[in-house]
Amino acid sequence: MKRAMSVADILSYKPKAMNFDGRWFDSFGTPEMSGCWLVWGNSGNGKTRFALQLCKYLTRFGRVAYNSLEEGLSLSMKSAIQNIGMASVSRRFVLLDKEPMEQMINRLEKQKSPDIIVIDSLQYSGLNRNAAKELTTRFRKKLFIFISHAEGQNPAGRTAKSVRFDADLKLRVEGHKIPVPISRFKDGDCREFVIWEEGAIRYWGG
Repeated sequence: MKRAMSVADILSYKPKAMNFDGRWFDSFGTPEMSGCWLVWGNSGNGKTRFALQLCKYLTRFGRVAYNSLEEGLSLSMKSAIQNIGMASVSRRFVLLDKEPMEQMINRLEKQKSPDIIVIDSLQYSGLNRNAAKELTTRFRKKLFIFISHAEGQNPAGRTAKSVRFDADLKLRVEGHKIPVPISRFKDGDCREFVIWEEGAIRYWGG
């Protein structure tokens, strides 16, 4: 049984915060580098582009692993990584090529394992609600970012809906932007986040 924490314990807690700046701060605030986030949206709306943009930015704060369970290493993934300019952060980013959950967990148990793990997609991971919760609890000092399919404007399936409830950042992608980010790390309103300006203008209008 964990001991009860006093007010002094709570006030002395020093979270590992990521000091986002610019448009990243405007949309998401100052996130803690632990817990879980959820990104969801329909196909062709910019989820992968955003996920890679996010990975590149997060390498400022830790080592990032992107487990591409759905697409894996492919021509389109290579092109996306080139377009985002991931070569400039290659020492702090790795792509996992459809790595099964058990193998990924073994990787995370090792010293100097990634600090931030992106799982794309939650549906392809085979995780149920309990397993997803157990994963984030087991590795409490790591940040998990789950990418999910969508049903309309909602995450697809019971697991994704459960993860949305727990997620510290809830990011719905539509028309190459995140219209209404929801963050526990920002006081006040979160600004929309544009993923690809040309595509967003085409989708939403000028």
